[in-house]
Amino acid sequence: MLIDDDHFELRVARDEAGLRAAQRLRYAVFVEELGADGPMVDHAARLERDRFDAAAGHLMLVDRRRDEVVAVTRLMGEDGAARMGQFYSEGEFDLSALRRSGRRLMELGRTCLHPDYRGGTALLRLWQAVAEHVEASGAEILFGTVSFPGTDPAPVAQALSWLHRDHLAPEGLRPVARGPEALAMDILPDAEIDRAAAARALPALLKAYLRLGGTVGAGAWRDVAFNCIDVCLVLDTAAMSDRHRTIYTGRPG
Repeated sequence: MLIDDDHFELRVARDEAGLRAAQRLRYAVFVEELGADGPMVDHAARLERDRFDAAAGHLMLVDRRRDEVVAVTRLMGEDGAARMGQFYSEGEFDLSALRRSGRRLMELGRTCLHPDYRGGTALLRLWQAVAEHVEASGAEILFGTVSFPGTDPAPVAQALSWLHRDHLAPEGLRPVARGPEALAMDILPDAEIDRAAAARALPALLKAYLRLGGTVGAGAWRDVAFNCIDVCLVLDTAAMSDRHRTIYTGRPG
């Protein structure tokens, strides 16, 4: 695990070369590691792409020692969603509550880390870069899908049930899974939920959202092409505690 912050550099993909570097890491993680596929995935060039890339910003964390992109995330605001006709998440979740809120929205997606950097400070550095972009854009609500590997809900029943019981978003900000691939999350009764085991089963990105005060929408969504089960995370920046805000922004207050 490599965690030396002095060698990290945050960049925004500003040209085709930068975007392709982000898409190469996405391919390594989502396609090669997790078994995803999709109509725009370029196996020959080893690029994980989709149509929303053109309307989004792409943040990259580079390790200068290796001159390599080691973490990426994609941000799309309301202008980008208007260009595309929807947010990416709206292919899986009804975002009517978020849209009715009148709050300024920003979607985060395609977040992934190189295996060597998981468990270190890379994700925190990426979050702090996101915070700067959120502040500059005036976004108030961050949201996006986070994935459990595999499409069978049984192995993650504990985690899904715990999220539904203890971390459900307020009704006024609650996305709802829709369509034939929607899955119920309240699989187990409260008495059968092992919260410690459920927490251990969460993906690292999902744990990071929850530590910052994030909540989840109602229902999960089975993404067969991406070989995963998605939940929709919602983070209301106004509701974050001072402690959460310090972690998220890298500065007090």
